[in-house]
Amino acid sequence: MIKKILTAFLLLPTLLCAQINTERVMTIARNALYFEDYVLSIQYFNQVINAKPYLYEPYFFRGLAKINLDDFQGAEADCDAAIDRNPFVVGAYQIRGLARIRQNNYNGAIEDYQTALKYDPENLVLWHNLSLCHMQKEDYDAAKEDLGKLLKIAPRYTRAYLMRGEVSLKQKDTIQALNDFETAIDMDRYDPDGWSARAIVRLQQGKYTDAESDLDQAIHLSAKNAGNYINRALARFHQNNLRGAMSDYDLALDIDPNNFLGHYNRGLLRAQVGDDNRALEDFDFVLKVEPDNMMATFNRGLLRAQTGDYRGAISDYSKVIDEYPNFMAGYYQRAEARKKIGDRKGAEEDEFKIMKMQIDKRNGVTTSDKDVADNNQDNEDTSKTRKKSDKNMENYRKIVIADDSEEDQKYKSDYRGRVQDRNVAVKMEPMYALTYYEKSSEVKRIVHFHKYIEELNHEKIFPKPLRITNMEAPLTEEQVKFHFALIDTHTSDIVSNDKDAKKRFLRGLDFYLVQDFASSIDDFTQSILLDDKFFPAYFMRSLVRYKQLEYKKAEAGLTEGVPGASVDSKNQAEVTALDYDIVRKDLDHVIQLAPDFVYGYYNRANVLSLLKDYRGALVDYDKAIELNKDFAEAYFNRGLTHIFLGNNKQGITDLSKAGELGIVSAYNIIKRFTNTRE
Repeated sequence: MIKKILTAFLLLPTLLCAQINTERVMTIARNALYFEDYVLSIQYFNQVINAKPYLYEPYFFRGLAKINLDDFQGAEADCDAAIDRNPFVVGAYQIRGLARIRQNNYNGAIEDYQTALKYDPENLVLWHNLSLCHMQKEDYDAAKEDLGKLLKIAPRYTRAYLMRGEVSLKQKDTIQALNDFETAIDMDRYDPDGWSARAIVRLQQGKYTDAESDLDQAIHLSAKNAGNYINRALARFHQNNLRGAMSDYDLALDIDPNNFLGHYNRGLLRAQVGDDNRALEDFDFVLKVEPDNMMATFNRGLLRAQTGDYRGAISDYSKVIDEYPNFMAGYYQRAEARKKIGDRKGAEEDEFKIMKMQIDKRNGVTTSDKDVADNNQDNEDTSKTRKKSDKNMENYRKIVIADDSEEDQKYKSDYRGRVQDRNVAVKMEPMYALTYYEKSSEVKRIVHFHKYIEELNHEKIFPKPLRITNMEAPLTEEQVKFHFALIDTHTSDIVSNDKDAKKRFLRGLDFYLVQDFASSIDDFTQSILLDDKFFPAYFMRSLVRYKQLEYKKAEAGLTEGVPGASVDSKNQAEVTALDYDIVRKDLDHVIQLAPDFVYGYYNRANVLSLLKDYRGALVDYDKAIELNKDFAEAYFNRGLTHIFLGNNKQGITDLSKAGELGIVSAYNIIKRFTNTRE
């Protein structure tokens, strides 16, 4: 759907009446957007916005790029800006509507689509999305009314029949649903969704042979839909074709290796046919995804006992009993496992508990435990399946089917080149340094600047221009030789004149580049003693000390947090919060001497964040952003800091800005925290 919108708008002639350079940048940006290079396109749109902030187009297209990166807040904000500049652009309402849908703001999306339809009343996509919004709100009468209008405009639009059939199913009108699904199939027998939809109804009706036949056809037309294999496995299971069902689960998991239903149900079927070890693998996977799933835990316990791992089985049974203290089967199985390992006392305790529960049941005694209600519900249910949300432990052997909410129509934008799908570690952007070498980036092309550093470069005292960067490049073999030679040269200069602070600083940089941290700190310290107003020496000493501490932590096997009393295996020195406080004090001097040096605030914020002083870190990130409104790394780290404090909405806003400014990993993190921030 987004692809169609994108194609339609990119084929429009540009309305820019600006200078040739702006037109050229806009053309390049739109080319990048069309070919799905979304991050790069955003950088170009930023340039156009900076040059001509009154134009609506760059905001609109940047919003379109952001929605493809799952940055829905950012996309909505850009569409707001586009609409403010030109309220008659249908596409801006359309994209903002999609962004609002992804944020579960269906009322806002409905308002956008209704406004857009005033300007373009025969736009099928607008009617389509408006209908889906009403379906999501469970306003089924409004959805049917919208779909009726849509079918008057486009009577052969099969998707509308499928959607109306879904609405009828929600209203328990199976006959009308089947009529609409069959109409869709008659109109387009090559659309797999029609066959899949009718199969769902036939599954609900218990017509498993017919359902399997429909799913055969759907799979023939679209072999890469894992859901069709999952549903066909269910149809085959009800026909006692266990091998066929397991084969379908295998195929579904080949397509979608993380499918919960596939692993859980295949594990049950493997256990039924005696394939216990492979069944264990499936339940191990399920419990990695949902470690608190008690039914999976109990099933794994049964399998562990079956394969001789009685202690593992007891661990699983105990976890279930802790959650459901009146689950009789749990005590029975744990008693049997305890007998196997010779724990007669434990087994007797479990058997006594079972006997007491049986007596209480005969005497009509009940408890107020949550699990009693759970275990008594549907106890007489003889069906072979259960809903995923069913917590009745007595149904632990039943095949799982999706909840109704999971079967609803989903909004998908599955396109190539989506950088937010690359899993990245959730960690802060690194510290800034003064160095000669910087990694190149196709996205971030900002040259970091400070007046004093530029003045030092003009003095020609450095062998290469000094750069401010947090993307330091490793040295090549030739560069290493070059800096070792420079150390010798600087040493000779220092011997002849040991009162020059800058010469000490120069050699300190060389030592830093060749990883001699101790010598580097010594030289930076001497530079400070010779000139206590020379802030670059404080800045670099803080950085080298920070890296030295991080190295010690790594040597001690520490991976995160500030150690309180950890011993470095090599240096037998403790790395404590006080050590990081020394780093912070150097940065205090930098800020005192150069209050406009934005990188001092940024680095100090990183140190405070590492010390878990998130409030203090936010103050420094705020100041860094105040000094440089385009400071991408500060937005990124401030966003993570807000998330650490539980302020996800503020955090995502900052991460959106960081992504807009070129930090690609922000989009993956936005996606992950958007999906989990309920």
